[in-house]
Amino acid sequence: MNDTTHEPEIVDVDVAEGEADSASLVKTSAVWPTQLPVFPLSNRPLFPGLIVPLVYDGNDVKESINKLASMGQTHIGLILVRNEEEPFEPKNLYHVGVIAKVVKAIEIEGHGLHLVVECLERFKVREWLEGSKMLRAVVEYHQATSYEDNVEMRAYTVAIINTIKDLLKHNPLYEEELRFFASRFSTDEPARLADFAAGLTTADREELQDVLETYPVFDRIKKAITLLNRELNVSKIQSRIRDNVNERVSEQQRKFFLHEQLHEIKRELGLDVDPQEQETERLREKAAKLKFSEEAGKVFEEELGKLEMLETSSPEYAVTRNYLDWIVNLPWGKFARDRFNLKSASKALNKHHSGLDDIKDRILEFIAVGARKKEVGGSIILFVGPPGVGKTSLGKAIAEAVNRPFFRFSVGGMRDEAEIKGHRRTYIGAMPGKIVQALKQVKAANPVIMIDEVDKIGNDFRGDPSSALLEVLDPEQNSDFMDHYLDVRFDLSRVLFLLTANQLDTVPAPLLDRAEIIRLPGYIASEKIEIATKHLLPRQLEAHGLSSKEVKISKSVIGRIVEDYAREPGVRGVEKLLKKILRKAAYKLVSKEVEPGLNIGARDLSDYIGKPRFASEPLRLGIGLATGLAWTRLGGVTLTLEAAMAHRDRRGMKLTGQLGKVMQESAEIAYSYLIANLTRFGAPEDFYEKAFIHMHVPEGAVPKDGPSAGITMATALLSLALGKVPAAIAMTGEMTLTGAVLAIGGVREKVLAAKRLGVHEIILPKANEVDVKELPESVPEGLIIHYAKHFEDVARLMFGIRMRAQKRAK
Repeated sequence: MNDTTHEPEIVDVDVAEGEADSASLVKTSAVWPTQLPVFPLSNRPLFPGLIVPLVYDGNDVKESINKLASMGQTHIGLILVRNEEEPFEPKNLYHVGVIAKVVKAIEIEGHGLHLVVECLERFKVREWLEGSKMLRAVVEYHQATSYEDNVEMRAYTVAIINTIKDLLKHNPLYEEELRFFASRFSTDEPARLADFAAGLTTADREELQDVLETYPVFDRIKKAITLLNRELNVSKIQSRIRDNVNERVSEQQRKFFLHEQLHEIKRELGLDVDPQEQETERLREKAAKLKFSEEAGKVFEEELGKLEMLETSSPEYAVTRNYLDWIVNLPWGKFARDRFNLKSASKALNKHHSGLDDIKDRILEFIAVGARKKEVGGSIILFVGPPGVGKTSLGKAIAEAVNRPFFRFSVGGMRDEAEIKGHRRTYIGAMPGKIVQALKQVKAANPVIMIDEVDKIGNDFRGDPSSALLEVLDPEQNSDFMDHYLDVRFDLSRVLFLLTANQLDTVPAPLLDRAEIIRLPGYIASEKIEIATKHLLPRQLEAHGLSSKEVKISKSVIGRIVEDYAREPGVRGVEKLLKKILRKAAYKLVSKEVEPGLNIGARDLSDYIGKPRFASEPLRLGIGLATGLAWTRLGGVTLTLEAAMAHRDRRGMKLTGQLGKVMQESAEIAYSYLIANLTRFGAPEDFYEKAFIHMHVPEGAVPKDGPSAGITMATALLSLALGKVPAAIAMTGEMTLTGAVLAIGGVREKVLAAKRLGVHEIILPKANEVDVKELPESVPEGLIIHYAKHFEDVARLMFGIRMRAQKRAK
């Protein structure tokens, strides 16, 4: 037989007919039976003063209750079982229980017998009675009728009441029990208050039984308040947990409702699309605006189909989506409209550049050919020249002239061919090469792409970028250019490629074979002054937050800067000096050292950029000295060769100045030629018999090489033998053992170097006369140029002598 004892609660009951008011519900022990039928409690004991619902399963209890009702007996005893698993018998029951009156009994089919009982008073079993099917016991009642009223008791009573009030804050369900207790009992009854307080708690069955078995009121109320405080702490924790849960649930509900509202709004607006479908639709819309090649269109559809099958959380999804992004962002079939107006092109070139008229003419010729062909693609132009001569700005000017977008990247130091042709998609973080990146950025299939520093490209185990460039640049191959990442052919035949280099020696030969070379040797002083005045100074004034009214630098001052501080072929050095001047000018203006309208004169230059680096000195003249013209990767320079007789102990010659092998051979050729022909030049025949000659080329820290110093070395040696000072003429030319003067390269650079030094006469090989005629008139202007076929011509110009008697073969 099992019972279910509900947590203490108030139920609405119908008191039997003839029952007195609520105050008469509690009877004295004098009228309670001393023998009681006993029924078990399995969950927890009950306390006097409570009305509790009970549920019993099984026919035994039903029969017993019906029998008691027929006898007019409504009182029963309720005792807690010790072990729920063991049978219902005296040894498995506690000895203290509570007498209860059955107020209502209802049988619900399939749900057992439901009782409502009013607990009256605790009792103790004195004896178990036998001989009846129903378990009965002789009981002794323990009703607390008096207690010692003292301050401590009152304190505990108040503490219980306050604790119950606190408990109500966290669990409002107890409010009904408290109201019912207050209607039947007084708070001045500590015994009833202790039982009520214990009945409110969810303590263990053993702890509650202990309170029930505690007869002294003071001890009972102390145990009750202990359990009540523990219940309060539990309720506080439960309340906190409930608040946290409610807060999270409320937040989740809020988000849920907002998402539902957003979903409904999107549905009404037609925006409620699956993200994957939306991404697919976006790609299709972009693709619809492009003119894919047949191969590209097929690959796009295949990859898009794969994307639709993949989960968005899959790593392959991101890879495929990125690939398709690259495909649809390339300019398939999109071209910039070319402009072939020569006047506009000339205006654009002059806007970016002053001087270099011959270079501009060649570019205009190139554009004119494009106008006839209606395209300028498929061409490769290589600009070669020292730093700062405007190779990159020329590329921008060409792009502006033909109305095409411009993209520039450098291959200097590049060692991985994947930088050009991309990485294969099998690699993590793979991406296309620079060419495809350029096309994506400019959004046109016919841009102007400038590839800088092709003379400094490298190679290692990762591949040879210069070889990868061949497919990009070769007009016969680039119509089917295939990037490793895209793995789809793209037509580059309409792209105009511009290359830049400082020298041709290190440019890969296959690239040279495919390019049209345009040399930019450098600027003369007047051109540099013009560029600095019209372009560099205004640009730097703006960059430094200054205006031409606040800081003034005249053209003559810029001329001094060019002549005394920046004689290099390009204008980068001039620009750096202008930056330095304007920085100091800005500082002076901000610190109120000077007023706006600062005029920087030639005398002020030393305060801004230091002492002049170059002195305006004439050629060095003297016995054994000769001035030669040389070419370097930074432009043309002048070199004064020095020859001196060290001693007459023995014959020989020593060379210093870090000369290369070719230059050493030139010195030996000049030395041998003069020894064989001294008398013909009027020098002592035995001058070199016992003379030890030391020849030096200044700036010994700079390596030097090349054949063009032959006639200069011969001139220095002849000056030493004749004891005469050569004329103030600079020269260049290769010489053979027979005295023939051969052609040299870098004519323009060498002519400009002579003008920068202030030389008025130069000697060039006769074979280079055609090169001089091709130069712009401004380059040789102001120079007297002599041409020499043989060293005899050089000797006549330098020393005013002619070779004697023997005639040279023609």
